[in-house]
Amino acid sequence: MTSAITQETKVADPVAEGLSLRGITKQFGTLTANDHIDLDIVPGRIHCLLGENGAGKSTLMNILYGLLEADEGSVHIDGRAQHFGNPKQAMAAGIGMVHQHFMLVDVFTVAENIILGREPSRAGVLNMRQARRRVRELSDRYHLDVTPDAVVENLPVGVQQRVEILKSLANDAKYLIFDEPTAVLTPQEIDELMTVMRALRDEGRAIVFITHKLREVQAIADDITVIRRGKVVGTASPQDSEGRLAELMVGRAVSLRVSKEPPEIGDPRLEIEHLTVADTTGAVVVDDVSLEARGGEILCIAGVQGNGQTELAEALIGTSRPTSGTIRIDGAQTAHMDPGDTIAAGLGFVPEDRQRDGFVGEFTVAENLVINHLGEYTRGGNLNLARIRRNAVDRVEEFDIRTPSVDLPVSSLSGGNQQKVVLARELSRPLSVLVASQPTRGVDVGAVEFLHGRLVAERDKGTAVLIVSTELDEIEALADRIAVMYRGRIVGVVDAGTPREVLGLMMAGFSHEEAVTSLRPDEEKKAADDEQQ
Repeated sequence: MTSAITQETKVADPVAEGLSLRGITKQFGTLTANDHIDLDIVPGRIHCLLGENGAGKSTLMNILYGLLEADEGSVHIDGRAQHFGNPKQAMAAGIGMVHQHFMLVDVFTVAENIILGREPSRAGVLNMRQARRRVRELSDRYHLDVTPDAVVENLPVGVQQRVEILKSLANDAKYLIFDEPTAVLTPQEIDELMTVMRALRDEGRAIVFITHKLREVQAIADDITVIRRGKVVGTASPQDSEGRLAELMVGRAVSLRVSKEPPEIGDPRLEIEHLTVADTTGAVVVDDVSLEARGGEILCIAGVQGNGQTELAEALIGTSRPTSGTIRIDGAQTAHMDPGDTIAAGLGFVPEDRQRDGFVGEFTVAENLVINHLGEYTRGGNLNLARIRRNAVDRVEEFDIRTPSVDLPVSSLSGGNQQKVVLARELSRPLSVLVASQPTRGVDVGAVEFLHGRLVAERDKGTAVLIVSTELDEIEALADRIAVMYRGRIVGVVDAGTPREVLGLMMAGFSHEEAVTSLRPDEEKKAADDEQQ
């Protein structure tokens, strides 16, 4: 019989060469974000931390980088215990981090950002020549193609990420953490990033790659650790199927394919003509957009985050006012309506930030399920509380919302169940148009399966479904047509079967014709050019 003492001695020793985390635990109030996590990061390998948003991956790496302090556990490098009270100490130990949300000073140049905090000087004078030379050396060495004197705010998102990588390399980081680095990149930029990561690995650096995207894990990983609800639940091989990886993430078998029949497309239900929207500074963020979404179809808007999709969706619901252009729902003008009037006109809206715009966290599940159409539950100025509760019980069952009671606040639910509450509310009344922004952001694979099924079911009722998503896998799974948005403009509307490579180039600003031409073999391009001449 194994004694308790023997069981305790099974805790692994730190690796002799490399980085080890042992028993890392972190709590935020009653939430345990990391629960006694052990992890070994070995030089010369790419180690993927796979898990859904909220699983605890970023918290773990923020502890390693000195941004957070663990409640329990230890960090070792080459067998020696370390304590990082801040990022500067972590960087001094050879750890670098490429953050999901870039830590750059927009008004500084590339060189200024890279030397910030460790400025080279001579006789007390800042040596910018040396800083520029260092940027060029690293840029050439890793094929990152960054200009030292370029101002960061003028750079595309993909180039800004290269600057983040250069910051870590300039500090000679041996251990590089990439936290959800592909969230704001086109497919081509993702491929370039993976090439850089492999080059760094082959040079002997250790890479930690945090993601929830199964395709990317299979493409880049040497080692895979899966984290679910703050705990390590297993390891996997890059050769494992997407289904196996998804099962580890969720804890049960899930279907990764959306089952849907060909669409029965009807008349236009949402018509957008020459719509222009400016932000609070007066900058145009939606630029002369014209689109139509027809009944019985799912029209997806693809694009890298920050290209006007959010502002377009807000203009449709009425939380922002266009400077020009028209919006019609079933032929009726709605461009300058308030959200209440737009909802009454038949628009359902799933916002991209559910916690800020999708529900009131302190309100109960029952209250949130009727909050934008309370008039239907009011008589003589009084709310019919019994009817509100009956509605909630029915919706909870229909949408498989996991909650002990409809009287609990929505803030007590998981992210996936919060999203189900939002979608259930919007789909509990007849709709002409459903606008869903990032409909599965931050939810687990199992909830994604359910939510996708409900979106397809709404399409099949004859509703025009407009989905805004930065996830190409989601767009490929759901779309009947795809509109690609870049810098506030629609650069093209294409069929659902359009190759990812073409979509990626369109997301970088190419027209459909330019994207297709650029991807043809050289011989084919030459023949086409000769024919045109």
